Formats: sequence, C-alpha cells, structure tokens
Amino acid sequence: MSVSWNLWHGCRKISEGCRHCYVYRRDSLYGKDSSVVARTAAFDLPVKRKRNGDYRVPSGEQVYTCFTSDFFLAEADEWRSEAWDMIRERSDLSFVIPTKRIDRFGVALPADWGDGYPHVAIACTIENQEQLDRRLPIFKALPIRHRLLFCEPLLGPLDFHGLLDSDIDEVTVGGESGSEARVCDYDWVLDIRRQCVEQGIPFNFHQTGARLRKDGRIYRIRREFQHTQARRAGIDYDGTRR
Repeated sequence: MSVSWNLWHGCRKISEGCRHCYVYRRDSLYGKDSSVVARTAAFDLPVKRKRNGDYRVPSGEQVYTCFTSDFFLAEADEWRSEAWDMIRERSDLSFVIPTKRIDRFGVALPADWGDGYPHVAIACTIENQEQLDRRLPIFKALPIRHRLLFCEPLLGPLDFHGLLDSDIDEVTVGGESGSEARVCDYDWVLDIRRQCVEQGIPFNFHQTGARLRKDGRIYRIRREFQHTQARRAGIDYDGTRR
C-alpha cells in the first residue's frame, strides 16, 4: 500500500522537464499560482493520530513525498528540519523523495543522517542528457543509502557512460503527460533498459506519456491508458543478470 504526502505545495520551474509541469497544469484550472509555495494541511500527516492514539498512516506503508513541489526547494528550507523529524519518527514507513534539486540535498540535513536512513529512498529526476550529466555525478557522491533514478518526463536518449552501477537501486522511465506533451521515443526507453540489464539494475517502464513514438509512428495515448500500456509492453526488469 502507498500514500501521498505533500507537505508543501508550489514550485519553481528550473529545467526542461518542468516546462509542462502537471502541477502548474492542474492549478491553472482553479486559477491558482503554482509558483507560490505554502505548507499544506497535510504537513504533519505521518505523525497524525487517531482518537485511540494509533497513527493515521499505518505501519508498513510506502509514502510518496512532495509530489506537488520539491522537498529540497529553497522556499521550504525553514520547514525541512521539522519534516526530517517526522520522517525519523516514522521509521516504520518507507519514504520515497523525488527531486530535481539534488544539488541542495545537504541543506538542513539531519545531524544523524550518516549514510542515509534505512527507510528513505531519494529519487533523482533526470529528463535529458544535459541533466543526467549535471545531476547524476552529484547524486552518486552524496551519502544516500537508497538511490532511485526517475527518468521522467523522458525527453531524449540517455547515455549513462559508466555512471549506472550498483549504487542505483532502480531506474524508472516515463513519458510526458498532458495535451502539450513532447514525444517519448520507445527506442530511448529500450536503450535505457539495455543499460540497466547490462549492469543488473532493476528497470521499470512507468508510463508511456501522451505521445509515444514507436517504429517511426507517433501514438497518442489517453491519460487513463498510459500506465497500463507501459505495463503491457512487458519490459520491466527485476535486476537479475542475464
């Protein structure tokens, strides 16, 4: 089971992967300015309790963290220490924290972090070769116990040129959603999978995106089918060397 924990909402666009951000797209429907960052009512969700004293989020859940902002956003620096306190308290949960700001990872890092909390996975998001070359070396040099790569939205082919190894727990790939989505080429997806298989790194094709190019043809895929169509491709890889 899994839950979403959006401690704060709002973000600033910093790279090509942000151009058609789903948060901006959704907020625009309600006339909301997505660049305004604010704490949410769910800020303390992991430590909220029921009347009987039990945590509202039961033990064992996977918590997807800050998917409508960025955990390492500068505007959230004043709140991050408190967020880490809650994460530390709920060591019985598994937290997944994606970020495009891996260069800010050390800001307000807990003093007892060491080489990482066992129940926390940091997911570095990369969308093209430029960001791979910039973010991945930083990511691999940091004291992180569980490392994930989110190649979403995938905007071009990726060459990991030796940086993909056992330090990475899993690579997830997906195309861009929305009416303005840029094309995701299936050959790019397969080549990333090939690099994962060569290194024995688990690979997950998360979603096709709204425009998938395969064998030279562009397929327009409705949002409700983008995850199922990716699963039907049958190319996920569990990390077993072949």
